[in-house]
Amino acid sequence: MSDHPHGRDHAHGGEHGHHHPHSTTHGSAHDHDHGHSPSPSTLPLLEPHAGRGRVLFFDAFAGVAGDMTVAALLDLGVPVEVVERAVDALGLPGVRAISAPTMCGAIGARRFEVQVEALQPERTFAEIDALISGSALAPEVIDRARRIFRHLGEAEAEVHRIPLERVHFHEVGAVDAIVDIVGAATCLEYVGAEVVVAPLPLGHGTVECRHGVLPLPAPATVLCLRGVPTYEAGIEAELVTPTGAAIVATMASRFERWPAMQPQRVGWGAGTQRLPDRPNALRVVLGESDGSVVNQRVVLAANVDDMSGELAAHAIEQLMDSGALDAWATPITMKKGRPAFTLSVLADPPRVDALTTVLLRETSSIGVRRSLVSRVERPRRVIEVDTRFGRLPVKVSEGPFGPPQIKPEFDACARAARLHEVPVREVIAEAAARAREVV
Repeated sequence: MSDHPHGRDHAHGGEHGHHHPHSTTHGSAHDHDHGHSPSPSTLPLLEPHAGRGRVLFFDAFAGVAGDMTVAALLDLGVPVEVVERAVDALGLPGVRAISAPTMCGAIGARRFEVQVEALQPERTFAEIDALISGSALAPEVIDRARRIFRHLGEAEAEVHRIPLERVHFHEVGAVDAIVDIVGAATCLEYVGAEVVVAPLPLGHGTVECRHGVLPLPAPATVLCLRGVPTYEAGIEAELVTPTGAAIVATMASRFERWPAMQPQRVGWGAGTQRLPDRPNALRVVLGESDGSVVNQRVVLAANVDDMSGELAAHAIEQLMDSGALDAWATPITMKKGRPAFTLSVLADPPRVDALTTVLLRETSSIGVRRSLVSRVERPRRVIEVDTRFGRLPVKVSEGPFGPPQIKPEFDACARAARLHEVPVREVIAEAAARAREVV
């Protein structure tokens, strides 16, 4: 087995080298001949950190690649000079970043390319990491870029079953990945917003690289996307590249189809190949958050007709102890008129398998249903307040939904009530009153 993974992305984003053998030559359904050269966006450029307190949403309906990411952020309003200075700070001889307006079907967009005019050596992960960390880039950009590249390098190392230090990135491909990752890190640091990414579409087929043919999605892409929601796009093309996957998996704070926000600015980053059923572009949207959070959750459910109430209560307790967000029993009537109940669990996606095991272990059910749901959640925090019963924690839930919800932590109040020999409702009332004074 070679120690040299493909060190660059594939054809979807146009990340400068490999060509997908199955890429289509058909235009998007929205392709038009406008008879003129595209003009750049007329929006004023963004000021540094203009996105603080805002949401930067990656609407990746056609996937994501490194060059598409940088292009979209430049189209959003990051000055081109910011990326050019970042590339110069790397000190790579004969390497230039070029950006220009383009059309993606009927949509005005921007393209980002890397020009390599000097012979480039093969570079190991360790050499690239040292190059970035020793550059003249801002410390915050260095940190972002190193974390993204490490995520990519660890995926490549796992694919090829070699230590991270032995991973090599080939010539031009390494330069493309370096520039795309540093460019993306620079733009994201410049904007300064919370990054939210849509679930990612994955195509199928194969792609050629230096060492042969790989299945799509590429092996390193899949490993970079651990914990990221994905779905089948139904087309034969590479939609998510390893570099694009590493960027969003490292930088995103959460993944959802569309965050609750008020859109303010939009940027479009174009890819190079034409897709048969959608524009080949990444849309990024900068918006004001309304304070709410929409998270992807999973509901597990099992129907049970032969458990006692005691066993059901024990099962719920075990589920909560195993990390369930909530668990409950609902009375139902099953076949043949049997009284029964549905035992349901609300779970974070990473906890689904473990909670399914608990549900099957603690009940007599032989099957568990799984449903993906979205839950709008109030932003919440825990404060501590001083009362005559001691210092007590209080959960405060806020957001644009009316007055804050204030709820003292019951277990702490119950302990204080026992210690002071007073009714627990008295402790709860005083803790809530103190919290309202400071919220």
